[in-house]
Amino acid sequence: MKYVLIGALGNINRPLVSQLVAAGKKVTVVSSNPERKAAIVAAGASPAIGDIGDIDFLTNTFSGADAVYTMVPPKFDASEWKEYIHRMGKIQAEAVKAAGVRKVVNLSSIGAHMSAGCGPVSGLHFVEEEFNRLAGVDVKHLRPGYFFNNFFAAIEMIRHGGFYGNNYGDKAPLALADPADIAAAAAEELLGLSFTGKSFRYIVSDERNSREVTAILGAAVGIPALPYVEFGDEDAIKGMQQAGLSEEVASNYAEMGRAIRTGDMFADYRKHPVKLGTVKLEDFARQFAAAYAGA
Repeated sequence: MKYVLIGALGNINRPLVSQLVAAGKKVTVVSSNPERKAAIVAAGASPAIGDIGDIDFLTNTFSGADAVYTMVPPKFDASEWKEYIHRMGKIQAEAVKAAGVRKVVNLSSIGAHMSAGCGPVSGLHFVEEEFNRLAGVDVKHLRPGYFFNNFFAAIEMIRHGGFYGNNYGDKAPLALADPADIAAAAAEELLGLSFTGKSFRYIVSDERNSREVTAILGAAVGIPALPYVEFGDEDAIKGMQQAGLSEEVASNYAEMGRAIRTGDMFADYRKHPVKLGTVKLEDFARQFAAAYAGA
């Protein structure tokens, strides 16, 4: 069995490659960076170095694959972020069709039921639609919760501001996901290949609200009384811009935060409850504390 994975050796792909290789599968990993060749080979996979925006490169790379794992890597300098995400997804779907691939596991996100109002995740809504249009191709969309790793961005806020804040509000329960649980779900789908038609799967490791997140991360870094501050949407945008994000990216993240605050981002997930994964916020907090100490 041959698998092709987009996403280099990131937080999800590294454990995913390990699980597929351990199962005796041939794995090709797509990366845009030639310097990652050695690491990919060391992981037991074959590197395919090229531009995922190049349909000919992707088609050639996908050819002969029993299944592919697709995702749109972040691009923080995109002038129209949702449009970029949609365009990259469309290219991948077209390459799947041209290569004759019949099984796709696509990394999407919780909130992808929203065609508007959920920041970059609304771009993933249209990526799902592009794959769903493919005739004769079975597609499983993985919809993980908010990544634990996103909290690393709060290190400087806590260290220099002495608080943790967002525009999510303190009442909305956050559906959270750890890359290890996402990788395990992706491996299960790819190794089984039992899915048919077009479907999605939610992946959630833990559920906490913003005050609980603040307390757990604060305790992990030795600030048990760390305050939580709720930002207004405009203040959130300004804060993210001061941290170096473009207005386009900051506005999209603030839009997603508003969807979290209203509960809209998690509304469809609430209709499809799942068994929570194995990694909890307290587990991630140990990684957070180590990163905080080294910042």
